[in-house]
Amino acid sequence: MMQKIGVVGAGTMGIGLSQSLAQAGLEVVLVDISDDILARAKEEIRKSIRFSAFFNKGHSLESVDAVLTRITLTTDHHLLYDVDFLVENVTEKYEVKQAVYEIIDRICPEHCVFAVNTSCISITKLAAGTKRPDRVIGMHFMNPVMMKPTVEAIRGFHTSDKTIETAKDFLARFGKDMILVNDLPGFVSNRISHLLMNEAAFVVQDQVAQPKDVDDIFKKCFNHAMGPLETADLIGLDTVVHSLDVLYESYQDSKYRVCPLLRKMVDAGLHGRKSGRGFYDY
Repeated sequence: MMQKIGVVGAGTMGIGLSQSLAQAGLEVVLVDISDDILARAKEEIRKSIRFSAFFNKGHSLESVDAVLTRITLTTDHHLLYDVDFLVENVTEKYEVKQAVYEIIDRICPEHCVFAVNTSCISITKLAAGTKRPDRVIGMHFMNPVMMKPTVEAIRGFHTSDKTIETAKDFLARFGKDMILVNDLPGFVSNRISHLLMNEAAFVVQDQVAQPKDVDDIFKKCFNHAMGPLETADLIGLDTVVHSLDVLYESYQDSKYRVCPLLRKMVDAGLHGRKSGRGFYDY
């Protein structure tokens, strides 16, 4: 019976995931490297629960404190010793993720499945560094976690059918479905979406159109919920650039070259929503 979930990495995705799991009645162990990061995560979860309660008036919702009692925030990886399923959300750098798996592979119980929350990095390569490559699966959550009902799941070379079924059961526990794809860098979503965002940046750089006009064409002509540049700002322009670099390195294909304007904006500290300014001001 899946009851306790490990979440490694208390960034935006880890925060949203921990909240969703706790609100679904699961016990969560949220791990990060500093108490300051964890304190900020706790406050973000608290605010998000209150925000959701505001928009669900008339529905019976648990109190903030009741949800938070199911989340253990810690810097100690050893508290993952009895988790049934673990989602890793650390920085999108292979070396950083690899170091995490070396630690958790020694601590987590043998039956525990590892879900790699990544948008580009090879599941097969990360799984090869563990003693349980058959129990490693990719799980690309979209932001914001609470509002996205479907997850892009990635089968690594050794991922077993049993692991895939376990992953489906895990997602169903908090109301999510998954679409399973195979393992090549970028998978489906980022191989396509990052080309779109990058080319949109080229359109602005080449003075074909202003950011708002680019986005409005996609929203008003194609009925997209958000335009490509709004999406890039939401994800973080630094994250978009890093993912494009990974795709370029992986495929050695010039179509993934980063738009110079995009890299310049990142160098200038214009990272999108999280910095207060990207293609738009926030």
